[in-house]
Amino acid sequence: MTAHVRFENVTVTYGPKTALRGVSLAIPPKQIFAVIGPVNSGKTTLLRCINRTIDFVPTAKVAGRVLIEDEDVRHMRDVYQLRRRVGMVFPLPVGLPLSVYENVAYAPRRAGTRDRRQLDEIVERCLREAMLWDEVKDRLNLLGTKLSGGQQQRLTLARALSLRPEILCLDEFSIAIDPVTTMRIEDILRELKRQMTIVLVTNLVQQARRLADYTAFVSASQLIEVDETETIFTKPANRLTERYVNGEFG
Repeated sequence: MTAHVRFENVTVTYGPKTALRGVSLAIPPKQIFAVIGPVNSGKTTLLRCINRTIDFVPTAKVAGRVLIEDEDVRHMRDVYQLRRRVGMVFPLPVGLPLSVYENVAYAPRRAGTRDRRQLDEIVERCLREAMLWDEVKDRLNLLGTKLSGGQQQRLTLARALSLRPEILCLDEFSIAIDPVTTMRIEDILRELKRQMTIVLVTNLVQQARRLADYTAFVSASQLIEVDETETIFTKPANRLTERYVNGEFG
């Protein structure tokens, strides 16, 4: 399999606690790749290794290699450039205390874009991609934190798209939003995978089944199996996977 992102024998510890143990897997380009598993199984840790937000945890130690197009992210000197390539959306909306417009324009400004026309184009493009433009186009100066929860989550997505990442990581993006908004964002992701690789951590197994092309199941800090999503849900190789996707534990 051609891999956009590859984990090679990755182990992550937080002090005495092991969060991931010997994980090896390949994430293909321009696909939606879901990671499922029980709470505290290591899913979010796996996601954080891709753009090195794991570095923000003082006790974290990472062994093994995480490769983006055969380049080890641990050896990348410009971590800011890495995070431009790998966008991240967290479980709860994290709106900057800025206007809707500036929430989206913030990263491009930091990256050196100053031309107002270019910024206008970026803001409109990202808000359209996040299916938010029609709802906010007449109130771009409104504080982003004044939007509804579902709108704020889509604003967070628009901000993550503002630098045109090649990889988009989503950590439980639907945990605090209503089912209608969740379905709208799922539609967005199906469109976005034409442009980028999407890695989705979710506790909702049916969301993984609806959305993902490939699914990895992790439990107790270990990768149990990874395969095409339909195979994971209909003919899993491991009995533990079968029990999990059938709702026997979670």
